Amino acid sequence: MIHRFAVNSSVYYQPTFNSGAARGLYKVVRHLPLEDDGKIAYRIKSGAEAFERTAEEHQLSRTG
Repeated sequence: MIHRFAVNSSVYYQPTFNSGAARGLYKVVRHLPLEDDGKIAYRIKSGAEAFERTAEEHQLSRTG
């Protein structure tokens, strides 16, 4: 399996229901290693927040 989004690309983050995370535009900071269950994950960062988040690929979509 391969990561669909490149590092430094802009993505739209749609968190899962009731996660409390802010949806919106983020930048991919780095790829995370593949999980044993095959899930692809990323570290993402919003310009409006001082911290990074972990997001699974199904929660992200391309912008513009």
